[in-house]
Parts: sequence; structure tokens; C-alpha cells
Amino acid sequence: MIRQSKPLTVMPGIIAAAAIALLSTPPPAAADVLRLEPASTTIQFTLGSTMHEVEGVFKLTGGEITFDRTTGEASGRIIVSALTGDTANEKRDKKMHEEVLESAVFPEIVFTARRIDGDLQPQGDSKVTLSGTLELHGTAHELAIPATVRMENNRLTGSAQFTIPFVEWGLEDPSVFVFRVKKEVQVTLNLAGTVLPAAVPAAAGAATPDHPAPAATSK
Repeated sequence: MIRQSKPLTVMPGIIAAAAIALLSTPPPAAADVLRLEPASTTIQFTLGSTMHEVEGVFKLTGGEITFDRTTGEASGRIIVSALTGDTANEKRDKKMHEEVLESAVFPEIVFTARRIDGDLQPQGDSKVTLSGTLELHGTAHELAIPATVRMENNRLTGSAQFTIPFVEWGLEDPSVFVFRVKKEVQVTLNLAGTVLPAAVPAAAGAATPDHPAPAATSK
């Protein structure tokens, strides 16, 4: 005599429980995007020497950093035009571009973000550190940039100061005879931009500019 198996009444309950768990689990928080404004961001540098301090500026080409406030993970790049380096001295600038930066060969200085540490407040002042790599003269180097920033609504302003040991990183030492310069340059970044939520993917079947919802059909 063949015994019939009992119906699998447990499976529907398991499936229902799994569906409830999936629906009740909150989705991961969307990352935020910081877009820097080249017109409102300044990059200043100071190089000490035996005669006097050399001061100059570079111009920001653009910058966009995506970051997760919860995990600290970040990505994106800040791009500076090496060709715009200016110390208000034509002879000195010629030496800087041709012998030190070789900006005709390496026209961009690029910081690639990896993570951001610190508690970025939705409003008011915060202290954060942006870590990643700085590509200068064709070689990438680890760099951590501490910054003090202020958030007002979705607008971010702030400043950051850090040191670049350019001789240690393989760039030419511009010292000549009695005119000796330090082996590192101090950089001050005064930044401005907007912080906006990253775009959230549309739900399945939802209309988007590229994929409009299908027209309703009559039955």
C-alpha cells in the first residue's frame, strides 16, 4: 500500500514571512553628491624660500564627490588645471611650468576620493577629512585633506589646508645658487558647492524621461 504524502502547508507560510521581511527592511540610504563650483572655489599655494615666500594660485576645472554619510565611502574626482598655475612672475612661472610641473605633459592635477570621515551636519559647521589619492606629475600619492565646512540648506562652503612634499614625490627642486626653496608646498583650498541627494533609481514600470509609461489600453 502506497502512503500519500501530506500537502506542503508550511511553504506558503515561509514565503509570506520572507516577503514581509523584505518589505519591512528599509532600503539603503542614497549617497549624497557634492558638486564644487569652479567660479567660487579658490586654490592658493605658498612656497617658502630663503628670500621670501612665493604665493600663487591654481584654477579648479571641476569636482564631484559622491559619499555615503553612514559608511564614509566616497568616490569621484576633483580636477585642477596645472596649466593655470600663476605666481604673478613670468620668469618664475615659466620655470614652474617647464621644469617642475611639466604642465604641458601633465596638464591636470587630480584628486580621487576614497572615503570621508567625520560627522557632516545637515546644517552648521562640521570637521571632516577627505581621503584618497592625488595624481600629480603623472604619479598618484595617498593624501588626507582635513577640512572645516559649513552647510546652509544644500549649500556647502569651507576651507582645507594640507601640505604637498613635491620634491619627495619626484618633482624637480627649483632651488638655484643662494635662492633655496622648501621641499614642500602649503595648499589652501577655499571651496564652495552644493550637496544634493543622488538620483534614486525609478521603480519598475515607473515613467522616466527616457522611458515614458506605456499608454493605457482599453479592454
